[in-house]
Amino acid sequence: MSRRGTHKAKITGKRNAMPKPNLPLSHLTVLDLTRARAGPTAARHLADWGADVIKIEMPSENRDEGLGGMRDGPDFLNLHRNKRSVTLNLKKEKGRQIFLDLARDSDVIVENYRPDVKYRLGIDYETIRKINPRIVYGSISGFGQDGPYAERPGVDQIVQGMGGLMSITGLPGQGPVRVGIAIADMAAGIYCAFGILAALHEREVSGRGQWVQTSLLQALIAMLDMQASRWTMDGEVPGQAGNDHPTSIPTGVYECVDGHINIGASGDVLFRRLCVAMGVEYLLEDPRYQGEENCNANKESLNKTLNEITRTDTCDSWVDRLNDAGVPCGPIYRMDEVFADPQVQHLEMARPVEHPKLGNIGLVNQPIIMSRTPPRMDCAGPDKGEHSEEVLREFGFGDDEIETLRSKGVF
Repeated sequence: MSRRGTHKAKITGKRNAMPKPNLPLSHLTVLDLTRARAGPTAARHLADWGADVIKIEMPSENRDEGLGGMRDGPDFLNLHRNKRSVTLNLKKEKGRQIFLDLARDSDVIVENYRPDVKYRLGIDYETIRKINPRIVYGSISGFGQDGPYAERPGVDQIVQGMGGLMSITGLPGQGPVRVGIAIADMAAGIYCAFGILAALHEREVSGRGQWVQTSLLQALIAMLDMQASRWTMDGEVPGQAGNDHPTSIPTGVYECVDGHINIGASGDVLFRRLCVAMGVEYLLEDPRYQGEENCNANKESLNKTLNEITRTDTCDSWVDRLNDAGVPCGPIYRMDEVFADPQVQHLEMARPVEHPKLGNIGLVNQPIIMSRTPPRMDCAGPDKGEHSEEVLREFGFGDDEIETLRSKGVF
């Protein structure tokens, strides 16, 4: 049974469950089949810009399974904000049929199952494409949809190792070090969202959707950028550089009386400004530090000298002095200090929302400012199945039908 038109007519005039202005993606309906972090990140970006993201969840007893933390915890509430939740048992044929009904009238599907799972469930791209040729189907996996590692389970830390990031992170000789965030997950989510938007833009010309694929491994290698190109172009294997920039010195961490600061003063112009501001103009005449190549070759002695100077004053004093001289620098904050910084507060990177159980809470804002259609921050992550009936009605299911589906454990 096709419900096309019924949903679109209702949804255009409704969306009362999640009121918002006319945002860039407010005309889109997204079915979110994701779990863990990479997939939910992709769907969250679409939701923040106005898409009606409908999170499809299994009606299992374990309400926190696969969410990366408690349902009412900060991770889930931030990761799944601006979404609606529908429970649907895709392992039941009727549940699958309902999903196909939803997919027929949707614009985007996002999933990050292992590659074989969507085929076993009968909701893969080719199946969906036959009933909705305009669908944009976004897939994130650990290592790719095919190839020798396609069926391997892929999680962030494994990929940080296999993608080379851990080999260039940490102090020289320290051994491999992971970075402090799930960067492979986050990168894959961002790249997937970007690919989905590119496919939607192309659909305006061709009228057809397509399958958008990325993986944690691909995304992380792309994020290596200049470190990776040092190998692909010059055959150079980068090593650990610790807190120093891998190729541009002096750029790194320096000690003060009361802590540490970052200074970025590579290149002749900035190095001159640094030396003048610190009162060590004699370094400009030292042949060991003339030119970036020499600074890199003698970075240990240069950093030692600079540290001897920075240790004589406080972090705030050096930050003020060096900024006045036009030298890039800044404090090294704890998380509480980050959000107490006046510039961070000015940028509203912590956005308050009202939660029905927790009251006023803060979510992490989008880092993009737009002059007419800024991102929304309507609500934190939803309760499981909170919007099941609401969404099913929008897609044309009647009350009796919904009650029958509930009694049979379909949602």
